[in-house]
Amino acid sequence: MARQVPGEPYTRISAEEAQEMLDNGDATAIDVRREDEYEAGHIKGALWIPVDDVIPRFAELPEDGKLLFICAVGARSGLAAEYAAAMGATQDRLFNIEDGTPTWIEKGLPTSYGTDV
Repeated sequence: MARQVPGEPYTRISAEEAQEMLDNGDATAIDVRREDEYEAGHIKGALWIPVDDVIPRFAELPEDGKLLFICAVGARSGLAAEYAAAMGATQDRLFNIEDGTPTWIEKGLPTSYGTDV
């Protein structure tokens, strides 16, 4: 269930909640892991922007809709959401998929491999 932790500029969500948002068409998944992790399996259609590149590549993020950040266990994606907030993204747009990509794949949610989007 989506939850807001005091002091965090984003909402924590599950993989299933993220999939529902993606299905609604008003959200973009952003994978913030290393290249080798991304190529080993990622959300189908996800943008790949490593966490350390979120600030310099902020202009590449969609200007509208929800931004769903994901990593392996929710730590780097939380940091990426904080970076996006620091760059001006509003809290209502920022989400951290705290389940992480391994759980996403285990649950059989839409996944791509290699450099395929």
